[in-house]
Amino acid sequence: METITIVGGGIAGLALAAALDPRRFQVTVYEKRPELPTVGNALGMWPNAQRALERLGILEQARAVSPVLGSGAVRNAQGEPWVTVDAGEMFGISRIDLIRLLDAAVPAAVRRVTGTVQAVPADGSLVVGADGVHSVVRSTAWGPGTGAHLTPYLALRGTLSTPVAPDEVGEYWGRGDLFGMAAARGGSFWYASYRSGLGPYGIDVPSALDQARERFSGHAPAIRRALAAATPEQCLVQRLWTVPQLRSYVRGRTVLIGDAAHGMMPTLGRGACESLVDAVTLAGLLNSVPAGQDPAQALRAYNRQRRLRTRAVSVASTALGRVALADRAQPLRDRMLTLARRRNRQAAVGNGAGR
Repeated sequence: METITIVGGGIAGLALAAALDPRRFQVTVYEKRPELPTVGNALGMWPNAQRALERLGILEQARAVSPVLGSGAVRNAQGEPWVTVDAGEMFGISRIDLIRLLDAAVPAAVRRVTGTVQAVPADGSLVVGADGVHSVVRSTAWGPGTGAHLTPYLALRGTLSTPVAPDEVGEYWGRGDLFGMAAARGGSFWYASYRSGLGPYGIDVPSALDQARERFSGHAPAIRRALAAATPEQCLVQRLWTVPQLRSYVRGRTVLIGDAAHGMMPTLGRGACESLVDAVTLAGLLNSVPAGQDPAQALRAYNRQRRLRTRAVSVASTALGRVALADRAQPLRDRMLTLARRRNRQAAVGNGAGR
């Protein structure tokens, strides 16, 4: 049997382990934290991610624990809507629930090892780096020049036991900051981002919450209520990092998936989705390799199918982040979006009058 070593037991690593044919491969997953997460942010499942979940056999289970996102709005800092967005059949799943479902989908034959991997295994197995933006696999096999880039932004994510009002769902764009709220099973999710000097490691969560409350003290009442109710125990805080564009996600018998390959700004909400698609794409290609044959062709096909696609998503996420987190350009952005809103209203009134 072909041996596959997956470094990282997060979304990408577990999805790959669940999708690989256990009759064909001897799979080992290394994960430094064996316990499931206790605090989770909302992960919007775009159609491509839903297809991946369907291939993994857990789409209906995921839907059952996740509210449909419905419609929301992009608003200014005071809560006045600019653009209303209809999310269609997209749903928002808690990272906790997604990890739980993926973990349960992993075949019992997969070997689990708890511990930190300091170097790429040299046992001849096919090695998959699914170990996030600070990937040891990437830095070892691709070189130290591919280390993650620290952005100036802090990200806070949390859950509340109280629901969010339908007319408050969406994102609020201020001057150099953004705040979002979405429905969750049994309550609501919230997230915030802005420039901060905290970190980059070992950030004190209560201090970060105090900083956020001060930062957003002049924003919409819905934001102030959410932050007032937030507790450190139900909040995650981290600095945002991105991964440089790689010329290839494959090097010999080593391949990268998920954030290890293309860690990006979270402004499009596509990181988890692309990780799921990476995993099922790679698994499908490897599963189709005839027994005893070299998987090199499958790895090249994976690289062709996923590198340019994820690069485009990463570039778009960065571009949207510059708009959403605009600082000096914030007044111009707000005027343009307000003008666009007025024109859309006038066009809607004109079309109604014409009928």
